[in-house]
Amino acid sequence: MSNQSGRFGIHGGQYIPETLMNAVIELEQAYNFYKNDKAFNHELEQLFNEYAGRPSRLYYASRMTEDLHGAKIYLKREDLNHTGAHKINNVLGQALLAKKMGKTRLIAETGAGQHGVATATAAALMGLSCVVFMGEEDTRRQALNVYKMRLLGAEVISVKTGTGTLKDAVSEAFREWTSRIADTHYCLGSVMGPHPFPTIVRDFQSVISREIKAQILQRENKLPDYVIACVGGGSNAMGSFWHFINDKSVKLIGCEAAGRGINTPETAATIATGRLGIFHGMKSYFCQDNYGQIAPVYSISAGLDYPGIGPEHAYLHDIKRASYVPVTDEEAVNAFEYLSRTEGIIPAIESAHAVSHAIKLAKTLSRENIIVITISGRGDKDCAAIARYRGENINE
Repeated sequence: MSNQSGRFGIHGGQYIPETLMNAVIELEQAYNFYKNDKAFNHELEQLFNEYAGRPSRLYYASRMTEDLHGAKIYLKREDLNHTGAHKINNVLGQALLAKKMGKTRLIAETGAGQHGVATATAAALMGLSCVVFMGEEDTRRQALNVYKMRLLGAEVISVKTGTGTLKDAVSEAFREWTSRIADTHYCLGSVMGPHPFPTIVRDFQSVISREIKAQILQRENKLPDYVIACVGGGSNAMGSFWHFINDKSVKLIGCEAAGRGINTPETAATIATGRLGIFHGMKSYFCQDNYGQIAPVYSISAGLDYPGIGPEHAYLHDIKRASYVPVTDEEAVNAFEYLSRTEGIIPAIESAHAVSHAIKLAKTLSRENIIVITISGRGDKDCAAIARYRGENINE
């Protein structure tokens, strides 16, 4: 969907310092070669199948379906992947690419910690050193994942600048990459940043929609009516949408983090509240203040706590191919508890945003309709935070 310069309509591009141009050109050339290389793709497929545990299951949520008296609901179980989220798909691809490029060191940003854990995992597997940048606030919210990254051999750097969340971790990772281009690959975790990152991450994550399509056709002999996924930067959603974009009968819905509400400053719902801007190397929609500065954003979900959205999502919004809906903290927490009690599946709080909207939508539809929700990750990491949100004190 992008052209050679990495544009998605007016979005995308390469808004980066000159010092990084050689690195992204090198990355683009390497990716353009290896994406068509049979040996590379065979090796990646083996990693997906034998290491990550793909294909992930498409699970019919029968109790949820019966309870809501509406559409048939299927869950794409990315939470069952090794490391517990969709992040491993992209990281295995990028780490393998980095190794082919002769890089010996991976750096990454992380919010909820799932991308950081996945990067540290791939680095350990492939014998690469690893540094992960994580906002100070997020290191507190996701202490378990910080420990996991260190256990896997990664150095975790707590970023104290700005709001101490995901956007600040991204900024620090870009700074670090500028100073260590020769031996370092920046393993960006979402469909964002300068070209070619949005395309690379989308391609590696598109395994999700490729599998959904094959699995639902086998089970139901037809395509779903809706595919729903949570959106921060948007990698699990873009992966879930990609192979359905030309299937106009399939409605694509991204669920953004509304935080305490889109009418408050404590939100991270970019499509609902943002406007066009340039940040982190790309043109897209961003939450901004009255002066055009990137606004501090908030969500109970560290993984959706980002003030922008990937450029391809911005384009899908512009052409009305996908719709984006805000989901508040309270709605997401209710859905987190609902799925746990109804299906015995504890979703990541990020994924619970998608579950929340699906619950509302399913009630308006009939059993002839099919909804697929991508459960992008598992919720172990969120249990202590949700308990605190509900006023309970538990030891992590």
